[in-house]
Amino acid sequence: MSDFGDIMQDKCLNFAVRIVNLCQFLNDEKKEFKIADQLYRSGTSIGANYSEAQCAISRNDFLAKVYISLKECNESLYWLQLLKRTGKLTNSQFESVYADCEELKRLLTSITKKTRNTTS
Repeated sequence: MSDFGDIMQDKCLNFAVRIVNLCQFLNDEKKEFKIADQLYRSGTSIGANYSEAQCAISRNDFLAKVYISLKECNESLYWLQLLKRTGKLTNSQFESVYADCEELKRLLTSITKKTRNTTS
């Protein structure tokens, strides 16, 4: 894996840890189980799919896995917005984790664009 791949993998893993902790908080303190479960699934799936992409059998396989990560990232942004709008997260809780998710989305978007351009 390249240095960038290692950095990206680390960012994904750190985000997943934040999501696990946030969902635990939502379950314990806010008694919010359904949205927390959805966020848990999408937020931890970003890194899992990116990790799977690192062992892709082709460039197209890599691109497909990274696209899945991107889609899961976008879904996570939705759940975070919903948690904010329903008052389950404060502004500061929301802004920090949302910013991390937005950063992952920008990076994943860049990876898909670069990979797509080198495949064409």
